[in-house]
Amino acid sequence: MLVTLIPLFDENMTVKAYSLFTQKDKYLMNQEGQNEVTTAIEGLDVIQTMGVDTFAGSKEIFVTLNLLSIFTKFEDECGIPPEQLVFLIDNTLPPEDIYINRLREIKRKGYKLAIRKLEIRQYQQYQEILKLMDYMFFDYKKMDISRGRLFFTKQFPHIKLCAGNLDTRESFEKLKAQGGYRYYEGPFYRVPVTQGQHKVVPLKVNYIELLNLVNKDDYELKYAADIITRDTALAISLLKLVNKFARNSEIVSIKYAAAALGQKELRRWINTVVTNQLYSNKPNEITRLSLLRAKFAENLAPFFGLAMQASELFLMGLFSVVDLIFEMPMSDALEKLKLSAQIRDALVNHHGGLDTVYEFLLCYENANWQEVADILNYQHIDAQDVYEAYMQSLGWYRDLIT
Repeated sequence: MLVTLIPLFDENMTVKAYSLFTQKDKYLMNQEGQNEVTTAIEGLDVIQTMGVDTFAGSKEIFVTLNLLSIFTKFEDECGIPPEQLVFLIDNTLPPEDIYINRLREIKRKGYKLAIRKLEIRQYQQYQEILKLMDYMFFDYKKMDISRGRLFFTKQFPHIKLCAGNLDTRESFEKLKAQGGYRYYEGPFYRVPVTQGQHKVVPLKVNYIELLNLVNKDDYELKYAADIITRDTALAISLLKLVNKFARNSEIVSIKYAAAALGQKELRRWINTVVTNQLYSNKPNEITRLSLLRAKFAENLAPFFGLAMQASELFLMGLFSVVDLIFEMPMSDALEKLKLSAQIRDALVNHHGGLDTVYEFLLCYENANWQEVADILNYQHIDAQDVYEAYMQSLGWYRDLIT
């Protein structure tokens, strides 16, 4: 089993919900399982195992139902607040009484419902199901969603509309201007820019200086401490961290705090916390994406035969969205960060040894399961190992921000 989260944004680029997509191991290893359906609600099983806070916190989370899993009697054992859970169906679920009645039953229990992949020609046929829906997903690439929006505004005004598969910021801004959509989904929020600013604001210059310093093979703790003292928020964050490890010691300076952590731990703290500060004026999902990629890449290192380069993979994932942060091409953004040639080759040129993990990260987070399967088969990696690596990364991120 593999699992990944797809964020859903509002018009202010704030993440309001997540869709949880899963894929069974059988499909990953061969083609025999492509059409297999199961009675288990796989996404729900995963959430119950790890806890909803690991995945979505207090946000809504969309979980897929199929032809058989819809009849699973999950209501009494779910353990997730009904108002937080949205069950997602598609046009493979026929508009027949047996399914309609089950959807009504789920709805009466307080859960929300959503539908996707419905074609315009099917709207009339699915009227009874649409009456029960809370959300409708439109595919921006496959249909005229403006036409769909007009239809639903008139015929089903209670349904909240979601624009999916948006691949550019321009498409997002266009639909945002039109109005009428509750959520926006797609890779538009992390599309690399080709041109942009080439100056970095003063505070961020300090962050870049600090990152460049601590990512040298050997660096002076006192120089790192000097830079940290220029930023009150960083200094406070460092002191809070050190207090957890030195409760019986009195911290008399930032230099003392840095020394208490030591080179290795201070480097790790700076690479995560300072990066978070760099990304503070961007959508929160960019920060989450950066940190999740970093930890996931580090966790994947041994399975790709790169255990000795786990730290480099962490940095590769961490800075894989630096073009979005500095609003300039990746090659220009990386000029400001003195990272290894292998990291640069992976992020800019997509080769150099670490690129296989980077390619895998992109396929995985987009739920491109066939591409994921190809890489796993070629690298002889067990899907269960990947699942555990991803779940551990989610837990690490949860603990980091709480």
